[in-house]
Amino acid sequence: MNKDNIYPLNLPPFDAKIMTSEQGTVIFDILRRKYVALTPEEWVRQHFVHYLISEKNYPSSLIANEASIKIFSMNRRCDTVVYNNKLEPLMLLEYKSPNIKISQQVFDQIARYNLIFRVNYLVVSNGLSHYCCKVDFDHQSYHYLSEIPDYTSLKENQ
Repeated sequence: MNKDNIYPLNLPPFDAKIMTSEQGTVIFDILRRKYVALTPEEWVRQHFVHYLISEKNYPSSLIANEASIKIFSMNRRCDTVVYNNKLEPLMLLEYKSPNIKISQQVFDQIARYNLIFRVNYLVVSNGLSHYCCKVDFDHQSYHYLSEIPDYTSLKENQ
């Protein structure tokens, strides 16, 4: 992927630091503090993280990209995890490339991750469509929210 064919998204633009290196086109990840390969999914991740920080007031110090987890003795990586001040997870986010439709399979993936984290909020985005749901553990169900909650609301409703 190069700068000329980066996908337009349904997220606010930000000043992306993109360059070409020996590994190909890379983008600077402000959370991991390093350049990472610029894939379509990474383009979505970077936009969504900047959206959370700049529009929804999420503290960058309480967001982690590519968080490692173990599910049934298999190592997996959760795309993004949002924490509270006690470093307890509040929200899991899963990203897909803009050309991938959000399906039940994508929700099943993040639900498996939530068996470990047990957070109240799950978000799935392909950069064009975004879905946020609040998990109701008591009734073993979830309901979709009309928008991503700001960080203050997220903390208050944990």
